[in-house]
Order: sequence, then structure tokens, then C-alpha cells
Amino acid sequence: MAKKRNIIVGQSGGPTSVINSSLAGVYKTAKERGFHKVYGMLHGIQGLLDEKYVDLSTQIHNDMDVELLKRTPSAFLGSCRYKLPEIHENPEIYDTIFKILDKLSIDAFIYIGGNDSMDTIKKLSDYAIIKGHSQKFLGVPKTIDNDLALTDHTPGFGSAAKYIATSTKEVIRDALGLTYNKEMITVIEVMGRNAGWLTGATALARTEECDGPDLIYLPEVAFDIDKFEKKVRELLKKKISIVIAVSEGIKLADGRYVCELSGGADYVDAFGHKQLQGTAAYLASFLGAEIGCKTRSIEFSTLQRSASHMASRVDVDEAFMVGGAAVKAADEGDTGKMVVIDRVSDDPYMSAAGIYDVHRIANNEKLVPRSWMNKEGNYVTDEFINYIEPLIRGDYQPFMVNGLPQHLVLRTK
Repeated sequence: MAKKRNIIVGQSGGPTSVINSSLAGVYKTAKERGFHKVYGMLHGIQGLLDEKYVDLSTQIHNDMDVELLKRTPSAFLGSCRYKLPEIHENPEIYDTIFKILDKLSIDAFIYIGGNDSMDTIKKLSDYAIIKGHSQKFLGVPKTIDNDLALTDHTPGFGSAAKYIATSTKEVIRDALGLTYNKEMITVIEVMGRNAGWLTGATALARTEECDGPDLIYLPEVAFDIDKFEKKVRELLKKKISIVIAVSEGIKLADGRYVCELSGGADYVDAFGHKQLQGTAAYLASFLGAEIGCKTRSIEFSTLQRSASHMASRVDVDEAFMVGGAAVKAADEGDTGKMVVIDRVSDDPYMSAAGIYDVHRIANNEKLVPRSWMNKEGNYVTDEFINYIEPLIRGDYQPFMVNGLPQHLVLRTK
């Protein structure tokens, strides 16, 4: 009797509006390639350590469920932010993981996530090689931050950029409707700790009928609050409504986050990341006090990563593609790798799945090139816009029930 081949997949880190499209790609491809069971870790590697998992065939019953899953935001299986210790620090935790994998007859372990998740794939694949385990470990990229190395872009980024650009246009229209002989400054805060890809996406709001944001500040360039105030004052001499986009992670030259000026960023997660919030609120308050006009702050917050109704078709399709490519790579013997998206052509836009050693990716951040920002560091260039524009194309309409989008919901009881 042939040995049963099983696969397990998990989701980790901050979710995106297309992370479940990658999960759908893993599931469908695994079934097509003859894997017996596809298990889902509940809340990633942290849940697996507690032996929390589900047979995905009990959740996904037909092709309609696959399509519904592709349109479902957040992490269907539940996510986590759990940092595996270094192997030499706690080998027992790795023994526990591999005992569970052996118990479930797992051949391939797929992890959908960002930089920290790729660190998990790196450590597990290294341990498997050291101890002679046969399981294959593959990473599937996922992050709205678009900061993973070696991939042209990451699934989740295009849809978040589409939402951000759309919302920026709407905020600009809203501000224009409220200004009559009365100046107003709007500061929009966009996610982005060290990389400003998402904040730069606000420039897409500059269209034939919209001027777009007036200023864009990314964390790749040190923020000078005095120059910032001076620039805003100059703009107010020319127009009555000013809209400014800032990354949550912009820093002063001395390394302090701008949000820390108001006493924020006290919480630190398992990976040593400070929780960033209040950057726009601080800057709006600062400008209001210094300039003496009406100001307001807007945080797009988690809406950036959960707005599946605004998902890009390119993004959904590529997320599905990389999930399937990870299964194919594992089935063909690859391990310790991450699937990447290679840009094949700009006009027409085309992409393909590639694969790279995860050791070249884990713990490396891809930042916005300085040459893709203007000299003053307060806007992005056309090269940035040309890079991002193809990624927001197309729509993936939700399945609507009574006027609202329908989602696939995990049911474990």
C-alpha cells in the first residue's frame, strides 16, 4: 500500500485581503497533485505547537468554496506572531514540532507570511537537514508592506495600494467640499514601519480629475519637522486644502519615531517591533497649533489590509499562483525556499512564479530606492508610480448576499 502523503499549511503575521487566495492555491494544487490530506495549522506555528490543526477538506467542499475563500479577507486559519528560538537555544521545541509533523505523516510544510515567517521556514528547514528529517519547507510571500527581498512585489500589496489610492482620492474630495474661505490640512497615516511602499501608493490618487496628495513622507528618509512646517506654510499660500500622506514609521534624524513625540510606541511585540500609532494625529495637532488653521488626521489602519471588496484581480490571481507554486516546488523536492513573483513584462503586464533560497530573504527588508523619491524627500517619482500601477488593475467582485459580501468561515465544531 502506497504511503499517504500529507501537507500542512499555516498563516502568520498581519493578514491581507488576498492571503486566503494563497491558501486556496495551496489546497487546490495539493489535491490536484495527489496529496492525501491538506491540514491547516490554527494560528500558525504557535497553534501547531499546541496541536491545533484542521483537515481542510472539512472546510472546503467544492470549487465554489475555493472561489469564496479567494474572496475572504483576514487569515482564514488564524494567524500568530510567534518567534521560534534559535535552534541551539531550545532544540526541544523543534523536536516537538517534528514529532507532530511525523504523527500527521507530513511531507511538506507551507507557511504563508512575511519576513518573520520566512525566518520560521529557514529555521525549520535547517533543523530538518541537521537531523535528517525528510519534510520539505516552503515559504509563500505575504505582506502588504512589500518589503520582502528578491521578489518583485508581494501578494497583498497591490490590493492594499488600490484601497489606499482610492481612499486618498475620496479623502481629497471630502476635504475640498469642506473648505470655503477656510484653510484645512488633512494628514493621512498609512502603514509602513521601515518601508514606504504603501504610503507611496497614495500618489496613484493623482489622476486627470484629482491632484493627489500634496506631500508624501516615507520612512526611508529622515523627517525634519521644521522643514515640514515650512513646506506646508508655502503650500497654504497657493491652495486652501492641503492633504499630506505619512508613513506610520517616519523617524527624526536622531532615530525617534515621530509618533513617540506624543508618547506613543510603548508596546513591543515578540520580534522587538514597537507598535506605531498616532503619527498623523501628532502632526495634525502640531500644524494646528503652529499655523492656527483647522486640521484633521485620518488613519487607514487595518482597513488597508482587510478591504477584500477593493482587491486587485492581479493581486488575487498572483496570490493563488504563488500558493500553488509552493506545493509544486515541495512536491518536486525543493526545501528551504520561498516562492517569488518575477515581473516578466510591463506592457502588457505579465508575471511568473520563481523560487529562491529563503536564507537570502529572511530578515532582509526591501526598501523604496532613494532614487524613487524626489530630492526633497517629500514625494515619489514617476518610476515608483510606473512600478506600482499594474499591480492594482482589475477587480475581483465579492459574492454578494443581501447587499453584503459573503465570506468563507472556519467551522471547527
